[in-house]
Amino acid sequence: MNIWEQFDKQIDIEGLKNDVKDAANNTGGGSFEEVPTGTYEVAVEKMELKASKKGSPMLSIWFKVVAGKRKGALIFYNQVLTTGFGIHNANEFMKSLDSNVKVEFDNFTQYKNTILDVFEEVNGSLTYELEYGKNAKGFNTYTIKNVFEN
Repeated sequence: MNIWEQFDKQIDIEGLKNDVKDAANNTGGGSFEEVPTGTYEVAVEKMELKASKKGSPMLSIWFKVVAGKRKGALIFYNQVLTTGFGIHNANEFMKSLDSNVKVEFDNFTQYKNTILDVFEEVNGSLTYELEYGKNAKGFNTYTIKNVFEN
């Protein structure tokens, strides 16, 4: 088996094709422009437990800007969940979404269900004032400043 056949077997090709379609639909045909740091009114567009590019479990949240000059743009929150610190960060951020869902980690199956429960509670019913920035090391930072009911 050559390396390309091996990749075909190892990588979720259908999922990858869907990701390509999503990227094209969400970036105006494939030209991605990162949203500049700042404060935005956003809604949770998508929220899931998925595998990172390296195959590690990761919390992925897509925020859609709902007002202002960047309306319609996406801001991506990704937190790898391979350390206690990473899981703690994900827990605290999900709690800040004010879903009234009890957020804790027991195992990944349970955590996937918690993430889905939080998404179900906030999707369409809440928007947020999100402060999107960068820390001293250049990593993205995300802080929920206010929660608004729709």
